[in-house]
Amino acid sequence: MNDNNQTDDKGIIGELFHDDGPFIATKGPSAVGAYPHLYKSGDLIFVSGIGPRSPLTNEIIGGAIRDKDGNSLEYDIREQTRSVIENISIILEEYGSNLSKVVDVYSMLIDMERDFEGYNEIYSEYFSKIMPSRTTCSVLALPTPIAVELKVIAKI
Repeated sequence: MNDNNQTDDKGIIGELFHDDGPFIATKGPSAVGAYPHLYKSGDLIFVSGIGPRSPLTNEIIGGAIRDKDGNSLEYDIREQTRSVIENISIILEEYGSNLSKVVDVYSMLIDMERDFEGYNEIYSEYFSKIMPSRTTCSVLALPTPIAVELKVIAKI
């Protein structure tokens, strides 16, 4: 192992602050595929799409949108949105950045008509003073039974 890696007691390895490349946050939610929490290139940090799962329990904060049989469930978009943004904050802070350095947000909602108002309310609590650029798209589905996912670009 080179000197630019860090390892926690679970064997998770992430790149330290100054090298370009992938970083896996030891305190962030588990990835649902073969990708890092973020990738640094130059002075920018590209955070992978992050959902509202608890980093501690893997529970979907705000409730799943459907059960294992595909039946629709009630969920709280405000709680899900807050959880997503808090997860992004955890990842950025572990890397040495923070939400105030976010310059671009790409948001995905599975039900724009139902969820946009609640999503936008919570989003505004975090980003109304920072004012990063933002794109919000409606998607048919996300990889897990969640209603919202955000992908951000931040400065170092």
